[in-house]
Amino acid sequence: MRLIALLFLLLAPLFAQPTTPPKKQLKAVAHVTDIVFKDGKLYAATTAGEIDIFNVKENKIIHRIKIDKIRDFMGDSVDAKIYSVDVLDNKTVLLSQADGGYRAISIYQNSQLVPLITAKDRLSIAKAKFLDAQNVIFALLSNDIISYNIKEKKQNWKIQASMSKFSNFALSEDRSKIVIADESGDLHLIDTKSGKIIQTLAGENLDNVFCVDYKSNIIVTAGKDRRAVIYNLTLHAAYYKTSSFLIYAAGLSPSAKFAAYSSNEKNDITVFKTDTKSNIGIFGSIAMTPTQILFINENEFFVASDDKVINFYQIH
Repeated sequence: MRLIALLFLLLAPLFAQPTTPPKKQLKAVAHVTDIVFKDGKLYAATTAGEIDIFNVKENKIIHRIKIDKIRDFMGDSVDAKIYSVDVLDNKTVLLSQADGGYRAISIYQNSQLVPLITAKDRLSIAKAKFLDAQNVIFALLSNDIISYNIKEKKQNWKIQASMSKFSNFALSEDRSKIVIADESGDLHLIDTKSGKIIQTLAGENLDNVFCVDYKSNIIVTAGKDRRAVIYNLTLHAAYYKTSSFLIYAAGLSPSAKFAAYSSNEKNDITVFKTDTKSNIGIFGSIAMTPTQILFINENEFFVASDDKVINFYQIH
């Protein structure tokens, strides 16, 4: 039996699924915190107080949005880390570090940066995205979710999704619903017009959900419990894939035919079919911990990590 076990260990690498390298890499000015794809351009928020905008086809930076430095707790002038970015029509919304340890939300349009939320509002915001041209939605670390009118600069509604600390959120394609992930492992589905909780999804992730994505009535999670959970809201069904390491990132293709998640300590990404659960490929050469998987169509996706480099992959 020992001989058989030894032979298995020696031969296992020969039968392992090969890892696909990236087709190309984009390099931002600093570590990337969030990415968004729109009209052939990739917007990369960074820790250097800058959003780098890449022409994906030409593989180069075509524009940069730069914000002012801030004062840290010691009074020193430092770059304001940008935590999230979103694009709608000709507007860009960005969430950034502000004076005093608070967060700021700004709208960039026509080469001008207009403040929406500032340090004076004393808010600890974790993530912000557009709801539509007139409204943004953002989450506080306390798991309070706020819909906010841009023109009137006032809240439309506010709700605390749960008592657990906020982790991440994702909007449906039409932005009519938002799914909230937190440290409990439960997910909360909220109607973005009314601010009411529609549904709570529980029992699949048993610990903090680091990342969540939501497409075509399918939700995928990335969990501290080493589970990537698939929720099919149409069929009222769920299952999970397991990893040998903590799962920090997960994403769905536009139709939710494919899902992807970080699947081992080597930072590899596994892509699988959501209906059959079958793996279709493993994608690697990621130097740092993956933080975001962004599909731009059914066959191509980007992976951002705690690094300047953004990897681009093709499934077929």
